[in-house]
Amino acid sequence: MSSLTNTFGAAMSSLALTLPITSVVSVRNTKLGRSFSYGGRNWSGLTLSEKSKSRRGYGLCCKAELSELAPAVSATYGALLLGGGLFAYSKSGSKGSLFGGLTGSVLMASAYFLTKSPETRVLGDTVGLGAAFLFSSVFGYRLVSTQKPVPAGPLLLLSVGMLTFFVMAYMHDSLPAIPVADPLPLP
Repeated sequence: MSSLTNTFGAAMSSLALTLPITSVVSVRNTKLGRSFSYGGRNWSGLTLSEKSKSRRGYGLCCKAELSELAPAVSATYGALLLGGGLFAYSKSGSKGSLFGGLTGSVLMASAYFLTKSPETRVLGDTVGLGAAFLFSSVFGYRLVSTQKPVPAGPLLLLSVGMLTFFVMAYMHDSLPAIPVADPLPLP
């Protein structure tokens, strides 16, 4: 019973302090970074923006960019395509599914390695975008032709989600930043 009490106490002490008052901000360092409690909501991994503090009180901004997530997303999508192709081949003996899974994993592996380098990031986003478009088309055609929602339906949703991600990552990495005038001058 005492080990359960110690575990519960340790878990409760590791939680960030949350207050229902919206003007109070609680900051706590954790193993994964900083944890903020603002207005009764916990935000972990986010940092306070100095610019937003000086203008409108305390604002939170996330510093993660799509270009930082692209390698992990492409590796995950490639692993899912390979696993799905191998599963379909072992279940029904479909050589087309095996070929599709291998092709998808090779395309996503190349997108992974290309997005790791800043010089080839746009090319990696393009390869990921093309592969996601290819598999969205394939799974959409399979869904329409077979009229069976499983497995083509969830795979179509996954592929359209990846297509959307890679379109946004491509636009983020390839388009130049547009400077915006400061709408609220500081006093």
